[in-house]
Amino acid sequence: MTVFFTADTHFGHARIIDFMARPFRDLEDMDRSLIDRWNARVAPDDTVYHLGDFAWGSARAAAAVLAALNGRKTLIAGNHDHSRTRALDGWEQVTQILEVEHGGVRLALCHYPMLEWPGAWKGVLHLFGHVHGRIPALDRRCDVGVDVWDFAPVTLPEIQARLASAPAYTPTDAHAAA
Repeated sequence: MTVFFTADTHFGHARIIDFMARPFRDLEDMDRSLIDRWNARVAPDDTVYHLGDFAWGSARAAAAVLAALNGRKTLIAGNHDHSRTRALDGWEQVTQILEVEHGGVRLALCHYPMLEWPGAWKGVLHLFGHVHGRIPALDRRCDVGVDVWDFAPVTLPEIQARLASAPAYTPTDAHAAA
């Protein structure tokens, strides 16, 4: 079983193509490509943490997309994940922020990038979405959105490889050093 992370798919959101200069002809092309790229990487028994902004539009369309995607899926809700998206059958869990351990690495998962997060001073990695690549990675903080990762979910080793050459994170809370 492999664990994946992703965010900001915006299934059903035609305007995101122009907003983010996504390389798709139209909404149908984007949604089909995102589903195909997801399923090319993720097997049915894999785990995917979706860090928000899953879909836009009707609950019926979002439910059909969710059912078409491989893996066991957890939603870390974003600003576009309204109650109808959060209530879809197919999520193993829905939350606003989640702390997990994977492969001996502690992670703080949230849709929004944070200046500090639980365990920031103790090596915890922070994974987020929301900003569509507009905030550069630091060695302990990374955008896992599809706009950053070739429109597909990403594994922790892939994230760690990118973070190895990223600038160092410097926590801001002076109290943590005491």
